[in-house]
Amino acid sequence: MGASDPEVAPWARGGAAGMAGAGAGAGARGGAAAGVEARARDPPPAHRAHPRHPRPAAQPSARRMDGSSGGLGSGDNAPTTEALFVALGAGVTALSHPLLYVKLLIQVGHEPMPPTIGTNVLGRKVLYLPSFFTYAKYIVQVDGKIGLFRGLSPRLMSNALSTVTRGSMKKVFPPDEIEQVSNKDDMKTSLKKVVKETSYEMMMQCVSRMLAHPLHVISMRCMVQFVGREAKYSGVLSSIGKIFKEEGLLGFFVGLIPHLLGDVVFLWGCNLLAHFINAYLVDDSVSDTPGGLGNDQNPGSQFSQALAIRSYTKFVMGIAVSMLTYPFLLVGDLMAVNNCGLQAGLPPYSPVFKSWIHCWKYLSVQGQLFRGSSLLFRRVSSGSCFALE
Repeated sequence: MGASDPEVAPWARGGAAGMAGAGAGAGARGGAAAGVEARARDPPPAHRAHPRHPRPAAQPSARRMDGSSGGLGSGDNAPTTEALFVALGAGVTALSHPLLYVKLLIQVGHEPMPPTIGTNVLGRKVLYLPSFFTYAKYIVQVDGKIGLFRGLSPRLMSNALSTVTRGSMKKVFPPDEIEQVSNKDDMKTSLKKVVKETSYEMMMQCVSRMLAHPLHVISMRCMVQFVGREAKYSGVLSSIGKIFKEEGLLGFFVGLIPHLLGDVVFLWGCNLLAHFINAYLVDDSVSDTPGGLGNDQNPGSQFSQALAIRSYTKFVMGIAVSMLTYPFLLVGDLMAVNNCGLQAGLPPYSPVFKSWIHCWKYLSVQGQLFRGSSLLFRRVSSGSCFALE
């Protein structure tokens, strides 16, 4: 949810796959599986094999023939599907870049416009900092409309590399197929499934994050050059050379640890919270029809409300947990630009931090751990240099 890629958000950051352990649709799948098993034990008379005409042997499924999961990206369509995901991701990244650009400038503490006086819900006068739209207009006045897309190229490359990495890992380490269970089934088995799927997703997220982080660092530094009007980082290749010459190999991974910790906390927090809520609070017997039972015309109605509730649970948990993990994102982005020769990473904008823990403690003391988390209604904090006249 910050300047990094969805980072986004994650739920922008992890996506629907990042909440695989929430257990949506468990009741429907459990009921359907039970029905299939019953029919397999006692097939209807119309389909019984005749003694003189034995039933032909079942053909192997496409999933078993090609060894893939059988979903999107499997078989011969894998390259096309992966390219489609990369293209869609690039489009979303380009459209959202101005938003993340403004957020990063706010995160580093760049406030080029004075606050305005407004009133809160209680009618008291308060100071409000410029919103995203006012800030974006200011950037357009200084750099033109193209200025809103400063640092976009390395960010596109970072997202594409992350998407390709995740796709490749799914092929090399295909996820195990585990049947989902409802809240009426064995809770221990259900929890094991959530833990296993979350561990798998965490592995993919961490590996893709580490490989794409150098490009993320370059993108962050390109954007914060707006503060001091520098031109030190002008291209991907030249930026790689400058970072390696000045900071060595470790310079490409500054700020990586808080980002990884944020991803891990987000995945586990979101998946486990959604799982326990869906398992213990959502009743699979709730239906759209009176009495909680389906009917012949709508056999799946008894699970429709439970499925909808589970979907909303995952969405809400994603938002809530992403807010709690925002400080990790903020600290990681600040460390990526700290003490790199740019004005935004040096005093008076920022002290020179010894580590990301030092950065966290400093922001905590200043009450700024959630700086940049809001882009519309930005009140001046009590410790700010601005004051009402």
